[in-house]
Amino acid sequence: MKISDIGEFGLIERLKDILKSSIIGDDTAPVIVEGKALLLTCDILVQDRHFKLNYPPSAIGWKAISVNVSDVVANGGTPLYSLVSLTLPDMEVGFVEGLYHGIKKACEFYGCEVVGGNVSKGEKLSIDVFMLGKAERFVGRSGAKRGDGIFVSGTLGDSRAGLELLLMEKGHYEDFELKLIEKHIRPTARIDLPKHISKYANASMDISDGLASDAWKLARASKVKLSLFSEKIPVSKELAVFCKKHGKNPLEYALSGGEDYELLFTHKPEKLNPFLSMVQIGIVEEGEVVCLDNVLLEPSGFDHFRML
Repeated sequence: MKISDIGEFGLIERLKDILKSSIIGDDTAPVIVEGKALLLTCDILVQDRHFKLNYPPSAIGWKAISVNVSDVVANGGTPLYSLVSLTLPDMEVGFVEGLYHGIKKACEFYGCEVVGGNVSKGEKLSIDVFMLGKAERFVGRSGAKRGDGIFVSGTLGDSRAGLELLLMEKGHYEDFELKLIEKHIRPTARIDLPKHISKYANASMDISDGLASDAWKLARASKVKLSLFSEKIPVSKELAVFCKKHGKNPLEYALSGGEDYELLFTHKPEKLNPFLSMVQIGIVEEGEVVCLDNVLLEPSGFDHFRML
């Protein structure tokens, strides 16, 4: 049996079974130290899997920090410190410096700091970021309650469209296409939402592998049914134009496109804040499945070892 036979998430379940840790299972690991919740997380970006070397190095550095910040804010926390480890081929020093200019700019934006790391030689570039955050109240995936509203931030599916545009290698991109590309190569974590999540949410996680896939993770962790409504799932006007131009379905992109780094969370419907970028897309019910318009939704999305 190979990893591709069971997929990324099947492998994770097997490793969790070996470790027997009660903490593993959320976007971050909540560790209580002297009565305070510290949030630990890490993420790896790998050349030709998560980025190409023709991407701006500063954008790669920005994304490496952003994807970790996204995990921290998804659990109601704020980022503090990070360690950055690199595997590097013998490449131009200027590229690595550009990478770190992006890392520094992201840290300044999010209010965190790189305090160390490691460097090793390898065949391809990879960036491994460990991040430490803090939270007044940790909000994980397992607390969704029947009657909760299901909410997402922002719009979904843009990153996948941006990646497809990059792979077209066009000589010229229209303005709406550039906005979609920006969503893919330079995502911004939702630092506007952790206070709201910490105060009101019963369950929360970020959307990194696609809404359809991540909704199933939340449903299983909370042992609830998530009933989603297709007409409520938010898509950007740029994605709508892209899909019309290429004969695609924007709902498919919103459900299965990975690397959006928006947030998926549940709380009482009346706690919706109209001044925040959030919209209710469904309701939590009794059960342990995910349905879209009363039809079972398959957990399609991104898997590092296969497409679901």
